[in-house]
Amino acid sequence: MAKYLVTASYTTEGAKGLLADGGTKRREVVENLVNGMGGSMELFYYAFGGNDAYIVADIPDHATMTAISLAVAATGSVSVNTTVLITPEEVDEAAQKTVNYTRPGA
Repeated sequence: MAKYLVTASYTTEGAKGLLADGGTKRREVVENLVNGMGGSMELFYYAFGGNDAYIVADIPDHATMTAISLAVAATGSVSVNTTVLITPEEVDEAAQKTVNYTRPGA
């Protein structure tokens, strides 16, 4: 499974729905969505600032995460930004790989 950080920002309509349903119900809906797609939600927090919610979840693969993102975005109630999270062990593995690259202009 891959781990993802999802940031979400509610549209005006999404904020109205959040006000009507409450924060815990929205967290439950998201957790049920993630679980139903074979994943697990590690955390869900609301926040001040540019993003309204932060979610960390383990999802089976990129195609599944893409399907989730598309379905949520298609509602028009929330915009999502998804970041793939990389473990320190994966960075160690990457650091051991040889990469042949020439910088531009070299």
